[in-house]
Amino acid sequence: MKRNVIFAAGLIMLALLSSAAGCSGQKEEKGRDSQSAVEKEGSRNGKDAQNKGEELEKESDKEGQEKMPSDADAMAAPSVTGALHVEGARLTGSSGEPVQLRGISTHGIAWFPDYINDACFAQLHDEWKANVIRLAMYTAEYGGYCTGGDKEYLKGLIRDGVKYAENHDMYVIIDWHILSDSDPNIYLEEAKDFFGEMSAEYADADNILYEICNEPNGSTGWNEIKAYAREVIPVIRANDEDAVIIVGTPNWSQFVDQAAADPITEYDNIMYTLHFYAATHKDDLRDKMAAALDSGLPVFVTEYGICDASGNGAIDQEQADRWVELMDRYGVSYAAWNLSNKDESSAILKSTCGKTSGFEEGDLSASGQWLFKMLTEH
Repeated sequence: MKRNVIFAAGLIMLALLSSAAGCSGQKEEKGRDSQSAVEKEGSRNGKDAQNKGEELEKESDKEGQEKMPSDADAMAAPSVTGALHVEGARLTGSSGEPVQLRGISTHGIAWFPDYINDACFAQLHDEWKANVIRLAMYTAEYGGYCTGGDKEYLKGLIRDGVKYAENHDMYVIIDWHILSDSDPNIYLEEAKDFFGEMSAEYADADNILYEICNEPNGSTGWNEIKAYAREVIPVIRANDEDAVIIVGTPNWSQFVDQAAADPITEYDNIMYTLHFYAATHKDDLRDKMAAALDSGLPVFVTEYGICDASGNGAIDQEQADRWVELMDRYGVSYAAWNLSNKDESSAILKSTCGKTSGFEEGDLSASGQWLFKMLTEH
């Protein structure tokens, strides 16, 4: 009897121990299951977070790419767009991308030579965002290339200007600046000699454009200008097959319609000049330029001012802004007149400014202030 009781008690004890072990095992299993679930949830949440992070990163990259400037928006430069060409009515880079040049013209280099210096060109490029400089060499005025000026000195200034432009990744226009001589044929032989020498010297340069007659005027018609161009262009082409050559048009380079009606077809990479002064030249001349461009004529505004045509009259910023809007819409390149402290409203510096570089806002004329803002903010 006692053994049976003891035996029964043992069985009960074993059952209780077994039950406890089972409960413990279930708790342990549930713990493992719970831990696994947490790990899975954590892993899932981690992956979700990672995926979300990747999505955000991709979205950020996409937004960044959308905000990056396109090639068309980036400032053209010889190191980027290379040697220029003409395609249809547009100036293009070496890969065929549309190019717009925006910058400034010197005044007559014989009279204002000191602005041709490295620091000045650096400031125009870096601070003013100019990518072209025009070197205006008068042919017939006092000290002109063909009227008693020191030819070697003037060519030296041209070479300096080309060098400084190259130093600062700018394009440069070598301008045969006829004005009082009205008909470019008057100094045809001098022009051929000059452009022959310059084009031979810069045959391998990617940043040179040749403007072969600034502003034919008076009774000089398109036939006379075209005859002159047909003499000078082959001289340049003998040395440089591809350089862009810019040809002036009648009536102080305003009658681009005459060039559009009878363009020079024997050569490629030819452009045609239009000049305006905003307070004088308004809708009529803008319409004439737009019509020429629509007909396929490549136009380059190598000189303009925001005052009247005298270069020393009232300023009209509203009309100037309309011109800029039109030129930008068509991708027309343009260079403002003029880099000097001459006492006239078209000069970008006040007549009291004696600096030749390091210009500050207080040194700028009203034209200079408008130009700086337009080039840097527009």
